[in-house]
Amino acid sequence: MTRILAIETSCDETGAAVIEDGRRILSNVVASQVELHAPYGGIFPEIASRAHVEAIVPVIEQAMREAHLTYDDLDGVAVTYGPGLAGSLLVGVNAAKGLALGSGRPLLGVNHLEAHIYAHWLETAESAPRTASGAELEFPLLALLVSGGHTELILMRGHGQYEYLGGTLDDAAGEAFDKVGRLLGLPYPGGPAIQRASEGGRPTAFRFPRAWLGESYDFSFSGLKTAVLREVQKYSDPPQGQVLADLAASFQAAVVDVLATKTARAAEEFGVREVLLCGGVSANRALREVTTERAAVPVRYLPPFLCTDNGAMVGACAYHHFQAGDRAGWDLDVVPGLRLAGRGRKGR
Repeated sequence: MTRILAIETSCDETGAAVIEDGRRILSNVVASQVELHAPYGGIFPEIASRAHVEAIVPVIEQAMREAHLTYDDLDGVAVTYGPGLAGSLLVGVNAAKGLALGSGRPLLGVNHLEAHIYAHWLETAESAPRTASGAELEFPLLALLVSGGHTELILMRGHGQYEYLGGTLDDAAGEAFDKVGRLLGLPYPGGPAIQRASEGGRPTAFRFPRAWLGESYDFSFSGLKTAVLREVQKYSDPPQGQVLADLAASFQAAVVDVLATKTARAAEEFGVREVLLCGGVSANRALREVTTERAAVPVRYLPPFLCTDNGAMVGACAYHHFQAGDRAGWDLDVVPGLRLAGRGRKGR
């Protein structure tokens, strides 16, 4: 039995969790900063790092209390060291170092992107359709990682074996949702707000462009964002009612169309057994439905609390590093631009 305390502070969520054997969630505590950043319509890095400083100790203490464990019961302390905001990452890494050193437990460094993928190994009562919760995933797998900062297609041939197939050339999908949400006068964060606004909207009302970029698995949403801006500028006031619903639905349909189509094509080309939807945008209902319809293999998605940043996913990922004998040194530093896999390259 392996129990790991895992810490996540890559962006604007302060998370800590205790995970047993990479699957069982003994605790999972998240302090959200959404209300702090809402007035800015996006993440304000300095505010984020200061909020982490204030929240990190209470969140860790609560995670340990809910797990009913002491530090002597732990087998390791894991932390996200990249990618993310440098100031935010530093808070988590320094906290993890102190706890690991003080408790005499090994330190484990985790890639934030890899952690999102490993959320699919966690046991929950709400695990995705087509397969039972806790059932073994079959390699090779295709991960569509979509969040505020990342949009990537990753081929996973085995534990720790990754190949980058493509990613965004400009805005990430989540970033595009946030920016278009502001254009439409919707509250932050844009993803959930646009999904709500799109209800009753016609996804074909506006013919927004799709950037297919040939046969590549890359993505681009800047042109789509500009097209929405030009449409909104036709109105003297922020769009309301049916027009707002139509704009939201048409924008959402354009994003989902490209994401789902490229994911389904990659799944077929590389002969994967299953598709994993990961990251905050994977909570989008339309993305889940359309990807499931178009992919010829099972599509797994997660309950919303595991789509956004959290410590549980870090603990699930750290367990596999722990089993492989991976350990971080006391010189572990943050890597804001950390990659999971380079184009054409495999590995951690």
